[in-house]
Amino acid sequence: MAEETIFSKIIRREIPADVVYQDELVTAFRDISPKAPTHVLIVPNVLIPTANDVLEAHEHALGRMFTVAAKIARAEGIAEDGYRLIVNCNKHGGQEVYHIHMHLLGGEPLGPMLSN
Repeated sequence: MAEETIFSKIIRREIPADVVYQDELVTAFRDISPKAPTHVLIVPNVLIPTANDVLEAHEHALGRMFTVAAKIARAEGIAEDGYRLIVNCNKHGGQEVYHIHMHLLGGEPLGPMLSN
C-alpha cells in the first residue's frame, strides 16, 4: 500500500488549500507555487503513486481528470487561448509528490515544452 501524501489530506480537507473543484473521483486545487497565472493540480481521490501504478480500475478517475481540466480551463478563461496539461512520473520526470496529479497551466504563452 502506498503511503499517504499531503494531497490525501487536502482531498479530505484536513489541511487548507484553495480547492476549485471536488467530486467523488477527483479534487482540483491551486498550486501553492504557481508557475503560470493559472496553475491548478488535479488529483484522483484514490492514492495512485505514479503513472506506473495505474490500473484499469483507475480509468474512470483518470478520464475525469481530463474533463475537469477542460471545465476549469473554461472557468478560468484560458480554454480559448490554450493551456498545458502535465503529468510527471518519478524522479527523472520531475515528480515531487507521489500521488499522481495533473498540472493545468495557462494564462500566458508557455513557450516550448522542454528547453535545452
